[in-house]
This record gives sequence, C-alpha cells and structure tokens, in this order.
Amino acid sequence: MPIINRIADFHDEMTAWRRTLHMHPETAFEEFHTSDFVAAKLAEFGYEVHRGLAGTGVVGTLRGAKPDNGRAIGLRADMDALNMEELNTFEHRSQQEGKMHACGHDGHTTMLLGAGRYLSETRNFAGTIHLIFQPAEEGAGGGRRMVEDGLFDKFPVDAVFGMHNMPGIPVGSFGTRTGAILTAMDLFEIRVNGIGTHAATPELGIDPIVVSSQIVLGLQTIISRELNPLMSVVLTITEFKAGTGALNTVPDHALLRGTARILNPEVRDSIRERLRRIVEGIAQAHRARVDIKYWHNYPPLVTDSEHTKFVIGVAREIAGAGRVDPNYPPNMASEDFSFMLQAKPGAYVFIGNGPEEGGRILHNPLYDFNDEILPIGASYWARLVESSMSA
Repeated sequence: MPIINRIADFHDEMTAWRRTLHMHPETAFEEFHTSDFVAAKLAEFGYEVHRGLAGTGVVGTLRGAKPDNGRAIGLRADMDALNMEELNTFEHRSQQEGKMHACGHDGHTTMLLGAGRYLSETRNFAGTIHLIFQPAEEGAGGGRRMVEDGLFDKFPVDAVFGMHNMPGIPVGSFGTRTGAILTAMDLFEIRVNGIGTHAATPELGIDPIVVSSQIVLGLQTIISRELNPLMSVVLTITEFKAGTGALNTVPDHALLRGTARILNPEVRDSIRERLRRIVEGIAQAHRARVDIKYWHNYPPLVTDSEHTKFVIGVAREIAGAGRVDPNYPPNMASEDFSFMLQAKPGAYVFIGNGPEEGGRILHNPLYDFNDEILPIGASYWARLVESSMSA
C-alpha cells in the first residue's frame, strides 16, 4: 500500500512516542503529561501551539507553502485514557495504577503527530490546518467543552475530520459511511431507597438489592419487548453498588448506573420515559422509593455525504479500493467528536487495527494499539490535507 515514504522513515520514532504515551495514561481533563508531550512535539515541528481549550486541549496551527486560498480544515485526535487496570505484561504497559489506554487514543495522538511532522517538513498544501488534540472523550465531553470554549471561533475551519482505530477491521483497511455512524449516548443513575435491617429478619425492612435486581432485569424489556428490533438501541447497567461490608445486614439503599445508546434520534426521548415508568413501577410494587437521574450526554455522530465521499477517495489512495468499506455498519458506541460535527461539516473513518484475538478489543484490559498501523493512519491524514488543500 502507498504509505508515504518519509512517514515510513520515522515509523520507529512514532512507535516510541506511542509507547511513551501508553505508559503514562491520563483520564478526563487530567492529560497534563500528554498535552505537554503533544505541545512539545508540535513546537519542535514548527507549529503555532495553542493551549487551554477544555483545560488540557492542544491545537497546532500550520500554514501551507502554496499561495493561501483562505481555506482551513481541522484534524482531530483524542488523548485521554480509561479508569481501568491494565493486565498486559509487556514493557510499555501502564505505569499508572488504575488507568490504561484501552481504546487506542495513544495511537490516535501519535498518528496525528506523525502526519503533523511530515506536513511541517513539506508544507505541500494551500491554506491553514489546525491539528486538534482533544481531552476527555471517554464520557466526559471534552469535544463539547472545546466547542463551547470557542474552538471554531478561535480556529475557523471549513470542515473537520476524525478517525478511530477498530479491532476486527484488517490492517491496511478502512471503513466509513454517510449519516449516523455512531450512536447517541445517554446516561442514568438510579438510587433505590429501602429500609435496612438484620439479614435474619428481612421482613422487617425493604431490601434494595432485591428491588434493584428486578429493575436490572425489567429494564431489558425496553429493548426486547417495547421497541422495534430494527431501532438499534442498547441499554446496559454498568454499575451496581449496595451493602456496607457487613454480611449480616440488609443495606438501606442501592445504586445503579448505566447507559443507553440510540442510533435513531426519534426514539431517544422515549427511552427516558420508558425507563422511569419501569423503575417507578417495580419500586412501588416492593414499597421502595427511587431517585432517578437521566441525561443526554453525546448526540449521534453524523457525517455529511460530500466529505464522506472525499475521505473514501483518500482512504482508497492509501489502502486500495478493495480495502475501503464505504457502507461500514453503524457502531453502537458513541463519540464526542459528534459535537464538532454538529458545529462544522466533516467526516469520520475507522482504521483497521487487525484481529481481535488476544484481548485486542476496545475497553479490554489486554488491549494494545497496533503499532503496525501508525504510518498508515499518518499517511491518511497527510494525504487528506494535500488532497483537500491542493490549491
């Protein structure tokens, strides 16, 4: 495949950058080492470096050597890690207890830095590029914060582009689609209030664990019995907390947290009302009280046809026509790049990370970004700039 030769020359350096970032994972709005690393590289490459958007965000600005045509585009990479313990044993495993790059954002950052280095050396484009390094993608809305902090007021662009690695897509392949490619993310919290008592006399209290367990099961009927199966909705309980540590005590409350992922915006508001009805009904049946919090977090990630068609062409230049899926199925994950695409037109692609075997699944404690794809992704970014900003 036509990886740019100059980018291939510093593949080993990119691998070292990526593994350094992997060893020092940082979570939402605490990407201090990461943003320092990114800013130092951008300055070394000759970019104008801007810091402070969304706290730890970094933007690098570069102007091409061709006559300025007044155009500008943004390329975005996310920088944050996850709050989870890494189980890998290789040398570059996480050095931060309870934090891990389990989604490949270390690789995303590195690929954009690699493209940035090449573009600074060649400047074979017209207009201005803004490399956007975003914090806090994993649920905390760093993309939203950057937009709210004036990202596109300070750095106006005609279009903005994103990319994410995808285990299961072969190395050297890409996938994308026009329209909704990632779902909306809603979050909820349910506090079930019972009456604590001795475990030997449960009849004297109201057991919130039993009530919560029925709520967990009951909520699954929203998907299995209340919605058309073609509506593409997932509802998952991700946290269940109860108890004081005393094995002879029924606690007085339990806490459930979870997420709903919705591809179709028309269904979104109905999920909240269905959840409330089921939770309150089960609680009433067991004489418990509930407090429910439900909020919209990320909107669906929606690409436009013009820019998606363009990035398909760029990906085919890198990978070959047979290695680019222009109708990649929508994914039930969510991404706060959606806020940037609400503000500006653009597109989003998945780059193949190779087989899923051996724990190479996103958000798995054995995941590791595939360093083999670093020059592929960097070449894609570089060709995107040179093609869209040719004159």
